[in-house]
Amino acid sequence: MQFETKAALENRATLHRSPARSAWMRLLGEVMRLADGKGELLRHGERAWASATFAGTRHVIALNFTGEDAIAAGEHFIAALPDHEFDLCGHLVADVVVSAVDHAIAPQPTLTVEVEILLLEDL
Repeated sequence: MQFETKAALENRATLHRSPARSAWMRLLGEVMRLADGKGELLRHGERAWASATFAGTRHVIALNFTGEDAIAAGEHFIAALPDHEFDLCGHLVADVVVSAVDHAIAPQPTLTVEVEILLLEDL
């Protein structure tokens, strides 16, 4: 599994504009909107996934929420994510799991959330 920094994602976003390659960008956009714009993208990883009947990609996304208002948004993100209706033309979200949550108090209050999302091609 490969993880990318925020700078690498921004660079890659300018290089690839095709609809198939932009599914991960649309997914990240939906995740960031659900995080109310208060989550900082720490990393994103993507790997191919397939079963006998479906093909797609598994995404691991880590967000950091810093400060009390951001932590409240992060807690709402965790609660809302499992039932969120993603709008990803040509793809559907088959599975969403909050795989890790870490709270820290010092040096400032932070909440780090890692999620795994299975994105299938909708044929």
